[in-house]
Amino acid sequence: MNNVTITVEGRSLAWARVQAAERNMSLSRFVGELLRERMGQSQEYRKAYAEFLAEKPLKLRKGTGERYLTREEANDRAALRRR
Repeated sequence: MNNVTITVEGRSLAWARVQAAERNMSLSRFVGELLRERMGQSQEYRKAYAEFLAEKPLKLRKGTGERYLTREEANDRAALRRR
C-alpha cells in the first residue's frame, strides 16, 4: 500500500465522506475502492471493444448479383445473434 495526498473540492470531499460512512469504511479505503472499480471498468471496456473490432463485418450481399438485405432482415436482432 502506498500513501498519497490529494486535493479535493469541498463538496466532493463532503460527498465522499458521507459515502464512506454509509459503507462503514474509511475515506482512504473508499477512495481506493472507487479507483479500483474505475480501473476495472476501463479494462472491461477495452476488452469488449477489442472483441467487437475482432468480429468479421456482416456481408450485406453474398455475391455481385445478390440482393441487399431488406429493412426487416437487417433489423432482425435475433437472427443477427444466431450468427
